[in-house]
Amino acid sequence: MYREFYGLTQKPFSILPDPNYLYWGHGHSLAYSMLEYGVMNRAGFTVITGEIGCGKTTLIRHLLDRLDEEYTVGLVSNIQDGELLQWVLMAFGQPYEGKTHVALHDQLQQFLINEYAAGKRTILIVDEAQNLGPSLLEQLRLLSNINADNDQLLQLILVGQPQLKGLLQAPELEQFVQRIASDFHLVPLTAEDIDVYIRHRLSIAGRELPLFTKGACEKLFEATRGIPGVINILCDTCLVYGFARMAPEIDAEIVDEVIADKRKHGIFDIGGPKKSEPEEKAAALETSEHATAEEEKPALVIHDKELAKLIFKKLRSQP
Repeated sequence: MYREFYGLTQKPFSILPDPNYLYWGHGHSLAYSMLEYGVMNRAGFTVITGEIGCGKTTLIRHLLDRLDEEYTVGLVSNIQDGELLQWVLMAFGQPYEGKTHVALHDQLQQFLINEYAAGKRTILIVDEAQNLGPSLLEQLRLLSNINADNDQLLQLILVGQPQLKGLLQAPELEQFVQRIASDFHLVPLTAEDIDVYIRHRLSIAGRELPLFTKGACEKLFEATRGIPGVINILCDTCLVYGFARMAPEIDAEIVDEVIADKRKHGIFDIGGPKKSEPEEKAAALETSEHATAEEEKPALVIHDKELAKLIFKKLRSQP
């Protein structure tokens, strides 16, 4: 309804993962570099984590779009119970019903060997991997033991919410962690990213002229904490409100109205209620302590020397 009014050819802020709209911020560029490196160099395990709405699934879809016929890719999401081998075989379009565990394992092994013999490389992507327990993760590790000479027949990419990081720190998963070539935690956008992110999506949708004011972008960052999925929801609603007003641009006043209505009538906690002064001081102290603790922990852990060289080279080449 607002597309023609604002000079758009399509909706710029859909919440569906669309690789065409992928914003190549610093974090997303690094995360994709790891995914790509893991695929090209036959890494056993690659792990990508991040909050809901941070763009993990969009990165995976972009990777899938770029892989050629040399790769056979299976994608499975939200495994919670049942026979793991059935889920894996289903992901690759193989029959899996009415068979014993031994028969399922043999079928998967033969499938992987046949793909290898045909010159193809097989990748299994597990989305929402935070729902896997230690037992299923250990089963995945055992599947990665299927080899041919020095070549690994099955590469695995695990994608999940932050809980996956805690799950992998369990003592019983030490052997699993040793198989991880690289892991990366995708963080929300910064305040400086918001304006560029919004202009990027508007440009893909057909509008080059600025539409959201600086004040509007600041309000959006405060309310969304930089999570792209939430930004998209609010921006789309802002365009509806702006169109209703026949407003030529989206300013802070429109954003405030959207946020207020979302808080009053919506089902999600957009931005949350404003804290009292004592609460703000306590939150600031907690944030400061958390930041100090985080400084002692690397945000990015790379277990592969060649990958480290690749990432370092990319970072140095950025302006």
